[in-house]
Amino acid sequence: MGLKQLLMPVISARLLSRERLMQSRVKAERRRVAAGLRHQVHYFHQADDPYSALAAQCLANLVQRYDIDLLPHVVSPPPDDAAPERQRLLDYSRKDAQLLAKHAGLDFPQPERQPNPQAVEQVNRVLVAAAVDGRFVEVAAVLSTALWSGAPGLGSAQGGADADDTAQHMQAADMLRRELGHYLGATFFYAGEWYWGVDRLRHLEQRLQDLGALRAGASQDLLLPLERDLATAAKLSDPPSIDFFISLRSPYTAIVAPRVFELGRLTGAEVRLRYVLPMVMRGLPVPRIKRTYIAKDAAREAFVRGTPFGRVNDPVGRPTERGLSLMPLAERQGLGQRYVLSYLHGVWAEGIDAGSDRGLRRIAERAGLSWTDALRAIDDPAWRQTAEANRTALFASGLWGVPSFVVRDTAVWGQDRLWAIEQALLSPQTAASLSPSATGPD
Repeated sequence: MGLKQLLMPVISARLLSRERLMQSRVKAERRRVAAGLRHQVHYFHQADDPYSALAAQCLANLVQRYDIDLLPHVVSPPPDDAAPERQRLLDYSRKDAQLLAKHAGLDFPQPERQPNPQAVEQVNRVLVAAAVDGRFVEVAAVLSTALWSGAPGLGSAQGGADADDTAQHMQAADMLRRELGHYLGATFFYAGEWYWGVDRLRHLEQRLQDLGALRAGASQDLLLPLERDLATAAKLSDPPSIDFFISLRSPYTAIVAPRVFELGRLTGAEVRLRYVLPMVMRGLPVPRIKRTYIAKDAAREAFVRGTPFGRVNDPVGRPTERGLSLMPLAERQGLGQRYVLSYLHGVWAEGIDAGSDRGLRRIAERAGLSWTDALRAIDDPAWRQTAEANRTALFASGLWGVPSFVVRDTAVWGQDRLWAIEQALLSPQTAASLSPSATGPD
């Protein structure tokens, strides 16, 4: 085992620990109080981003309920290295925003394409002017709805900043977003932490409530509370299968896998493991700023779900290939799920070096595999064809990242979309009882 493999679990366990996060929050609050500052929440808005359109609808509620100063910034789309499959991202985000809007009680039209570039430019000018004169919260949601609805005459709207001022604002906003540590629109930044989209507002809201920033008389109910997983068996006749697209190097796969397998058990749905190579091993860039945010966000999500996470030994490269080589063996023996859980828990929660024989043997044997059989399987390249076939199927579904799920005609990406898979599996009557209004805060 090399020095990097020895140190990585120790360092990551500290950097991603809940204790460290809470300590940083305490320090940030002490600095704020000492400086006599109000709670300041930065919001980064990208006009042609569907998730920003949803976030804009929540701004008025936030400033009404919490004693905060909202500092808006109008930003450009993410750089190429943070959006390597840009067209797929654009196409998927519009569909996902429609699904999320319905789930969260928000509005989003059903556009087949991105807004007209000239209309986007004019909206940016109006938003920049509104950010300067304090009207951003007032106009952002209205402008977003008009833009995405293709409202006639929007491109000739008046009242915006001039082109130079708009460009300067957006350049400065892009730089600030990058310096603070992010790359997307629809993002909130408060005292050292990032919160992307309406999915993560619950973390920001809970933090503000813990700090006593909830205004007197305001409801403690979160705008979009944590979804409860199915907890009891659902008697389904002939349930459809769940195609579960995974990567052994994906932290989000690691924290959602136990939940997916439990959903399959409770509904009787077969969970079909569709493993693919990680993005970086498929030639797609994953910049450091993106890796850092994902790791911290996954740790935060793992904590609220009670999933062990954070003692990491990154399996990029040979460790992932060795891990995938045992997948056919595990599935032939009916141990696919046990093996996946053992591997993911090992590299993302225990710091096991899956690139070593000692580490991989521990992962394999506790899943029920014979190490003798495993050694023979490691030399068999057959898994590569399966991984490539799975990648092709993933792209055919309109997706490209993991974890992703496909049930019937529902195809979603992300560990925070498991509720959509539940609803696709269950009858309309059962699914209705799992709506956001019925769940409440977790």
